Formats: sequence, structure tokens, C-alpha cells
Amino acid sequence: MTLLLPLLAFLFASLLIAAGAMALSSAGGTTIERRLGEVLTGERIPQPADDPAYSRAVIDTLKKIGRAAPQSPSEMGKLQRKLTTAGYRSHEAVAVFFGIRLGCALIMFALLATPIIVHPNVALALAACGLGYLLPSMALGRMAKRRQHRIRLGLADALDLLVVSVEAGLGLDQAIQRVGEELDFAHPDLSGELRLINLELRAGKARAEALRNLSERTGVDDIASLVAMLVQTDKFGTSVAQSLRVHSETVRTKRRQRAEEAAAKTGVKMVFPLVFCIFPAIFVVTIGPAAIKFVQVLVPMAEK
Repeated sequence: MTLLLPLLAFLFASLLIAAGAMALSSAGGTTIERRLGEVLTGERIPQPADDPAYSRAVIDTLKKIGRAAPQSPSEMGKLQRKLTTAGYRSHEAVAVFFGIRLGCALIMFALLATPIIVHPNVALALAACGLGYLLPSMALGRMAKRRQHRIRLGLADALDLLVVSVEAGLGLDQAIQRVGEELDFAHPDLSGELRLINLELRAGKARAEALRNLSERTGVDDIASLVAMLVQTDKFGTSVAQSLRVHSETVRTKRRQRAEEAAAKTGVKMVFPLVFCIFPAIFVVTIGPAAIKFVQVLVPMAEK
């Protein structure tokens, strides 16, 4: 009986993990099939969230909830920068985020303060309310880091295309516009930022100011170094193509070093899955029969 409970727990956990993997794989397959259908037909398949009335109703509701939350100017500025880094540049993004955060806190408090799931517990409900208030900020930070990582990965390809475009005779502004159009499919985040530069240039902003805005929006160190290089090149009148080529080699070297660093960390990261997921199963298979035999032999001897 003592060995049956660990075996049942391991079997239940294995079935749960297998069910989650099957659910994720089926969702990924559906997404892939939908994207392939869009590519073949040339038309985007509408989704339930694409309905303008539905989206507008959800946004208006979250904005109303967000306006009820206390807001400080310093927090608003930091939150606006983080939302911009994550790709949400709308003026409604801050109010919607406050609504999401307050809504999560209230939902977590209601679930544990009422007998819906467990016995009501005020202390536990307050702790869950605080957790629900912090989770959207943690998710937003994660989304911003992922977007920065995608932009960082696409920067080397963008620099190569910039070098080719500038050496072919295009000006820097036209080259940025061309590269933004070409990278729309492979790197949509970086493409959107490059297109925004062109919009700012058309609106009358100076090139140096538009490039600095790009660095502030993304928060990527490689973008900041690229902006500094382009501003200095424009100021001193040196060759843009040569500067871009040297910087492209530097960026590719950094990307290769990051890949090598990630590969070196793989061994350490594999320790936790091995210890908590694989070793228990190996122990059950290898030591389980021997332990059962020892119990069958030693327990009658101890009773005698």
C-alpha cells in the first residue's frame, strides 16, 4: 500500500502531462492549418476576437474598470514605457491594463472569499487578491522581454538588407522603408518599428530624433548602439554602407555568442527535469521490484 500511492501519483501526473501536451499540439496544428489556409487563399480567416463590436465592448469595459483604480503619474510613465516596449502604443493601453489588473485582483478575491471553490478564508483571499494584482504586470514584463528578443534576433537580417539597399544606391530613409516592407513576414515586430520611423520622418521629425525614439520604444541595447552609430555617421559624414557593414558583423558576432551561451546553460537547466521528472520514474522501475521483495520477505520475519 505504501508503494501504491507513489505509483498512482506518478501515473496521474503522467496522464495530466500527456493530456496537456496533446491539447497544446492540437491547438498548434489548428493554428498552422489556419495560417496555411490564409497563405493559400490570400485572405485572412476571421476569428471571434476580430469582431469590431466585440473588441470595442471588451475594451470599453476594461477602461471603465481601469478608471476606478488609483493612478500615480510616476507609475503611469513607467507603465506607458513598458506597454510601448511590449508593442501596445495605443493611448487606451494604460487604462485597459489597469482594468485588467484590477479585474484579476477582484476575480481572485471573489473566488477565495466565497464558497465557490474552497471554504471562505479572508486572509487567503487577500493574498490571492495581491497575487492577481501582480500577475498582469509580470505577464506584461514577460511579453516585453519576448518582443525585445524577437527584435534582437531580426536585427542582423535587417542590417544585411540595409547594407544591400544602401550600396545599391538608395538613401538611408528609403532603405529603412524598403527593409521594413521586406521584413514584414519574417520579423513583423522589427518591421513595424522601421515603418514607424518612416511615418515619423514623413510627419517632419528629424532623422536623429526618429532614430532615438526607436531606441526608447524598443529598449534593446543593440538597437541603441545602431542608433548611436547612425547618428554619428550622419553627423560626421562618413560612409553609411561601410558603417552598417561593420556593425552588422558585430551584431552577428553577438548573436552567435548569445547562442553559445544559451547552449552552455542547457546542461544546468536539464538538472531540474532530470531530478524531478526522470529520476523518480527510474527509481520506481529499478528499485520498486526489489523493495516489494524486501517487504514481502522482511515483514514476516519481523513479525516472528
